[in-house]
Amino acid sequence: MTLAELLQLVALTLFAAAILLGLLRLVRGPATPDRLVAADTLTVIATALLAALAPRLGSALYLDVALVYGVLAFVGVVALARIIETGGVR
Repeated sequence: MTLAELLQLVALTLFAAAILLGLLRLVRGPATPDRLVAADTLTVIATALLAALAPRLGSALYLDVALVYGVLAFVGVVALARIIETGGVR
């Protein structure tokens, strides 16, 4: 195993740990804004994971998917934050 492969394995392990911790916060709360921040954190982690997997899998398509996913996740989180702030859908 080369040093690059070892570093990629360590990075993927850290991504897995970050996802587990984010899911824990998403499930446990305690409040809705905490869950929203956890969901936003998970989208950032997923975007970074897609970008990190692109060279490992040898396909630049993952970078395009990460870019689109990041933009859509940002718009979704902003919309949910606005709903929470106003107290519901009008």
